Amino acid sequence: MDLTLHMEAYLDKYRFKYLALYHALREAIQDGRLPGGMKLPSTRELAELYGLSRGAVAQSYDMLMAEGYVHAETGRGSFVTHAGYSPRPQEKMKETPVKLSNWGERLLQLPRIPVDPAEQAEISFINQPLEMGRFPYEEWRSALSYAGGRKGSRLQHKAPPEGDSELREAIAAQLRVTRGIMARPEHIVLFSGSMQGIVLLFQLLMNEGETAVVEDPGFHGIRRAIKACGGIATPATVDRQGIVPKDWEAGILFVTPSRQYPTGAVLSLERRRELLDWAQRHDAVIIEDDYDSEFRFGGKPIEPLKALDTQERVIYIGSFSQTMFTGLRLGYAVLPEGLVAAAMRAKSLYEPMSPGLLEQRALARFMSKGGYMRHVRRLTRLYGARHRHFSEMMKEQMGDLFELMPGDAGLHVYAEWRKSPDEYRAFYEAAHRHGICFRDARVYWLNEGPPAACFGFAHLEEERITDGILRMRAAWQDVQNFS
Repeated sequence: MDLTLHMEAYLDKYRFKYLALYHALREAIQDGRLPGGMKLPSTRELAELYGLSRGAVAQSYDMLMAEGYVHAETGRGSFVTHAGYSPRPQEKMKETPVKLSNWGERLLQLPRIPVDPAEQAEISFINQPLEMGRFPYEEWRSALSYAGGRKGSRLQHKAPPEGDSELREAIAAQLRVTRGIMARPEHIVLFSGSMQGIVLLFQLLMNEGETAVVEDPGFHGIRRAIKACGGIATPATVDRQGIVPKDWEAGILFVTPSRQYPTGAVLSLERRRELLDWAQRHDAVIIEDDYDSEFRFGGKPIEPLKALDTQERVIYIGSFSQTMFTGLRLGYAVLPEGLVAAAMRAKSLYEPMSPGLLEQRALARFMSKGGYMRHVRRLTRLYGARHRHFSEMMKEQMGDLFELMPGDAGLHVYAEWRKSPDEYRAFYEAAHRHGICFRDARVYWLNEGPPAACFGFAHLEEERITDGILRMRAAWQDVQNFS
């Protein structure tokens, strides 16, 4: 039995020798080089042959036995199992077609999400996760310890599908203070990130072939969710005051009024009331996504639609994705009374028990003790300074190329290109050659829109912001030199 070549390959791949031997033996059995019924060497023989300990060989044999590749016979040794492991044919195996549901077929038709260009750039103006050096880890660790209980006494507790009651109470209290929403804890449902909640809500509210109105430009993930559910996304015009209300024939409207995504426009109070009137006339539902309005650097925000909603037409979506660390995937929805039972039933179908209970209870403690708001205030001061620096540098160095949309909140800036589309493409490519990436706003348009870019700044030190903008200026100089 010659497995030397394969052993060397697996030794390069696996840290532990018993895993390398296990994979080499399994491959040889699957390929038919070790046929069914063949007796394997003893652990002593194999250990001497490949310079392993007998314990490592025994552990490899145990793993193969557990998976049915090998069986032991008392007094005789270990043998390759006969049944189920015949040699693989050399030709390509015929693929057996699997019939998918309409939903499954629609998912396959969705375009793949491209690799994030931020991974390949020296300086990325695409939003990145929170710098953990800025996170109050000691406070969080204390909250985790409290959530686990004395000697882990609470670790075995369960949470209902809608989430931990303490966290839902903490969220309701915060919304009353910060957003003017008189939310009741029993109307709040927690999700593994806001997108999970949004997709589930579309499944509950929209039949195949029905229409949902979306902002154009708007977050492309929403259009994907609508298409996956069999719905039709109808684009709504966005200007510098946000979405332009019309008398749409639709049952759902998805909107970002506090800070339109991606332009950053704030929807006027008059338009908010028009949207609420539209929902009442058409017996429709509005999904309001408040994705990053926690970070406001100046001015007082207008009340959310949910705070103005007297007809129970608005679903308010919030998330901790921007304020907490990447590994904490928590979003929530504040639901109208008439949707609570259905949403909780749907959530229980996907997750009979709410996941991440320890983190949920820790976050509830973190919020109730004031740690969360202190953390958000610190980040707001930091991000506000970076926002001002970015805006000033862009106007100074790139003002002839980009017009920045006004805004005093959020983690990115939307900028419209002042020159031709061809020049924009040339600049975009030149910036990449200079080690710079930013989000091309084309991805956010359902219809074709004017050239524009989204620049994330919150994750960059001021020196890096300056360096990145100067590199973009140099990239434009290259474009001019070659034109």
